[in-house]
Amino acid sequence: MIVGVPKKIKTAEHRVALVPAGAHALRGDGHTVLVEQGAGLGSGFADDTYRAQGASIVGAAELWGRAELILKVKEPIEPEWPCIRAGQVLFTYFHFAASQSLTAALIKSQAIAIAYETVQLESGELPLLTPMSEVAGRMAVQEGAKYLEKAYGGSGILLGGVPGVLPGEVLIIGGGTVGTNAAKMAAGLGAHVTLLDLSLDRLRYLADVLPPNVDVLYSNRHNIVEQLRRADVVIGAVLRPGAKAPHLVTRADLGLMKPGSIIVDVAVDQGGCFETTKPTTHDHPTYVVDGIIHYAVANMPGGVPRTSTLALTNATFPYARRLARDGWQQACRQDRALFFGLNVIAGKVVYPGVAEAFGLPLVDPKRLL
Repeated sequence: MIVGVPKKIKTAEHRVALVPAGAHALRGDGHTVLVEQGAGLGSGFADDTYRAQGASIVGAAELWGRAELILKVKEPIEPEWPCIRAGQVLFTYFHFAASQSLTAALIKSQAIAIAYETVQLESGELPLLTPMSEVAGRMAVQEGAKYLEKAYGGSGILLGGVPGVLPGEVLIIGGGTVGTNAAKMAAGLGAHVTLLDLSLDRLRYLADVLPPNVDVLYSNRHNIVEQLRRADVVIGAVLRPGAKAPHLVTRADLGLMKPGSIIVDVAVDQGGCFETTKPTTHDHPTYVVDGIIHYAVANMPGGVPRTSTLALTNATFPYARRLARDGWQQACRQDRALFFGLNVIAGKVVYPGVAEAFGLPLVDPKRLL
């Protein structure tokens, strides 16, 4: 198979979907590997490093024109849509439910879209979302702490406090991978942390494993409102796999918060869990609504591309290798986790969350395998 790795053109995105070691393994399996010139530079991998492992360094037009399997990190953006051709397999993060235009473009292309974020194990774990959720959860606290500084417009609070001064208050909505990693980081800085979740079993587990400066609380409307009044940093970490995130905090709720407080919406890729969320970039990461600073960078882990690329490809490469070896149909028939990754097949939406988001017909993917 011809495997292509394009260079990212999304603003301030520096991750790459295949490291040189992966190129070496694919070449050893007998595949052709095309890497766009400069694709790995942002993550510290020079073109010559890929060449040394048997990959060919090519331009964008040749890569998109020849590759049968495209490996990316983020969804194709508008300038790339015309490059996608019928029958081509794209394996990347898509987050379709947050973008009707992207969904329409992939339907029109007649390509096969397999989304990292919906690859799912029998246990319910999302193995390709987990590494970036770990990074984003930890980064959320770093960014929240930074923008609390007066120089960035924040209220001037040090999250960890000092002896004689109370620490800052961090509210985390959602106790999954993002929320757990955010809680660890915030607690490590010395902040007082309140973590909300709907699952009592999850709350019991987190109460056992998180430090004593983390309180766990059942998530309901009353508790969210009460905690917003106290919070200096609010982190949105709610996930509905493959579907739009629920808006749990309204614009009116911002009036309850302290001026100069920070919202970090890690769920922005899925539409965000704050009504006032709109995607931002690393070049322009924040905006202010009603005195509250919003940080909503849609590719947060792209800010630490070396760490993120290594963490991501550790998880994605075995699946990419299987797709290259067996072809998408056989691979998805044999691997239940990959089967769940199917979102759009040859113009048909096959993932329930995407169909529900835009009122589109849902086709059973088994019919297309």
